[in-house]
Amino acid sequence: MSMVHFEKAMADLERIVDKLEKGDLPLNESLALFEKGVKLARVLREELAKAEKKVEILLKDEKGELRREPFEPEGGDGEQAAGDEGEETPKR
Repeated sequence: MSMVHFEKAMADLERIVDKLEKGDLPLNESLALFEKGVKLARVLREELAKAEKKVEILLKDEKGELRREPFEPEGGDGEQAAGDEGEETPKR
C-alpha cells in the first residue's frame, strides 16, 4: 500500500467514524459502515506494523542490535515553535 493509499484509507475511516457518530443512519447502513470501518482499521494497522518493522531494520546497528534514537522532527533543533505549550503569539 502506497502512502497515498494509506492516507486515503485513513480519510475514509475518519468519514465513516463521523457518519456513525452522528447516529442518524438506519441500522443496516450503520452495520455496513461499521464493517467497512473494521476492515479499513485492520488494513491500516497492518501497514503501520510493516512501517514499524522497516524503521526497526533501519535503526539496527552493525551488530544487528536495535539502538534507540530520540525522534527529532524535520528542522527540529530542540526548540519549540511559538504558540506551543501555552506560549502566546504576539498580536499585530
